[in-house]
Amino acid sequence: MYVIVEINGQQFKAEQGQKLFIHHIPATESGATVEFDRVLLVDADGKVQVGTPVVKGAKVVCEVLSPIVKGDKVLIFHKKRRKGHRKLNGHRQQFTEVSVKEILV
Repeated sequence: MYVIVEINGQQFKAEQGQKLFIHHIPATESGATVEFDRVLLVDADGKVQVGTPVVKGAKVVCEVLSPIVKGDKVLIFHKKRRKGHRKLNGHRQQFTEVSVKEILV
């Protein structure tokens, strides 16, 4: 059984026991329980249920494993040819690591 769930504007395919890295959720602690109710699709053993836009009564219960995890560094390089202009910026996105405990339909 899996679901497509929308978390902080992004869609994730979630199964029970799976770990997800989602955009940082402020004011969470390790071990806290978080529920997401924007379930867009449910597939229960080949029986697909598509929401309009969400499936009513369905939600995903997750446990926070790590409240802040930094992602890989992304380098942004700007250059203008023949002008001698170069600029290099770096960024590391903050994520929250969660584990899917159960899927309620």
